[in-house]
Order: sequence, then C-alpha cells, then structure tokens
Amino acid sequence: MSRNRILAASLVVLLAGCGGKYSQVRPAAGGSGSSPHGTVTVLAAASLTEAFGTLARQFQAADPNVRIKLSFGASSALAQQVNAGAPADVFASAAAQNLQQVISAGGATSSSNFAQNVMEIAVPPGNPAGITQLADLARPGVKVALCQAQVPCGATAQQVFAHAGITVKPVTEEADVKSTLTKVETGEVDAGVVYVTDVRAAGGKVKGIAIPAAVNAATEYPIAVLAKAGNPVAARAFVDYVLSAAGQAVLSADGFAKP
Repeated sequence: MSRNRILAASLVVLLAGCGGKYSQVRPAAGGSGSSPHGTVTVLAAASLTEAFGTLARQFQAADPNVRIKLSFGASSALAQQVNAGAPADVFASAAAQNLQQVISAGGATSSSNFAQNVMEIAVPPGNPAGITQLADLARPGVKVALCQAQVPCGATAQQVFAHAGITVKPVTEEADVKSTLTKVETGEVDAGVVYVTDVRAAGGKVKGIAIPAAVNAATEYPIAVLAKAGNPVAARAFVDYVLSAAGQAVLSADGFAKP
C-alpha cells in the first residue's frame, strides 16, 4: 500500500472515532498528509451566518484539534478581499459569479455548489404598510430596503422584479443581507427583500411574505479551498463536511435547498 493510501486510511479511522456527526467527512486529499489540525479561516456570505455557525461548532466538537474562524460579509466584498491577498483558507459565496472572480484571479482552482436560496419579502411584525404581495413594493410611499446591486441578494432581488415586471425604488441599499434585514427589524422601512433563510433566522422579529415561484429567483452557493490557504488539509476537511450528508442536513434545517 502506498504511503498516501496509508495516510488516507489513517485519517478515516481518526475521523470515525470522533463521533457520528463527523463520521461522514471524507478524508482530506493532498496537502502535507497530516491529520486536520490548527485554525481554518472561512470567509462566508452573510446569509450563511447561522448555518455556518452550527457547522463550525459541530466540526470542532468532533475534532477539537481544529478551530474554525468565521468571517461574514457580502460575497462581492469577500471576493475582493481574497483577490487583494487577505489571509483565508475557505471562501463560501452566495453567488457563483463572486467565486469565479477569485478563480479567474488564481485564488482558487475549483469550487463545489453546496446550497441554493430564494428570495422572500420581510416586513415588520405589525406590517404597517399592509404589504401582501410583491407588487405592493412598487406602490408610492412604501419604504423598501434592498441589498446593493453588486451584492448577490441585491442582484437576485432585481431578477425577481424583472420577472414580475415591476420597478422598485428602495430608500436604502445595504452592504449585505443582514444589514437589509436589520432595517426591517428596527421598523426603519416597510419591507425588505432578503433570502428565505434570513426571514426564518429572524424568527418573530419579522414577518415573511412568500414570493410566487413563477417570478422568484434563486442563487447557488459555491465553496472552495483557496489556493493560498495556510491550512489546506483542515480547510479541505471542513469543505468536505459542508458537502457531506451531515453538513447538508444542517443547511436544510436552516431553510437552504439542495444545489
């Protein structure tokens, strides 16, 4: 048996002994051949805040030798950070376009889609503007918050409006989906267009109004180990966990669809 196959087999045994939640992680390929350990810095889309928080906790509980350091933001801004040389091991984007920018710049060699998300209208619990349908967002006087156009949640919202044939003029355009949702939670706007997962995560702080499937739009979430990852073995193990059945169960529980 080759040395690489022996190492891979050893890693399978190690992970299997770490408990059921981690048992579906595939062994890391390539790298130095060592077992996962150390810190993995993950740059992830803001809409992944809750799901990746859970994934990181489960991963670390299964393997205390690895620490997952999460940094959330708009995918467009995170892609710029990676291309500017920011130190990171993994990038999880809310749109293929932003990760492709990283790949084109040599920051990663490939990516894998791990989730899908669609849009939903969020209004304050009392729904003071009486929003009941998508067309209401185009009514005069209705204050709407959107993500900035270059941010995946903003670009996807514009696809929804195009499908529905309406023009929505927001009173504010926010840097990411969580900032957009906050404007709704605080009552500063009458409505916001965010992801279904964010409405779900907000609980009673907002009320969700579904967008008909015929005009709704989806975005795919890709993930990649970065070319300059300082900890490629542990980074690959975390990516494999996100792609595993256990990781997919966490994402599904938070409202994400399969890619």
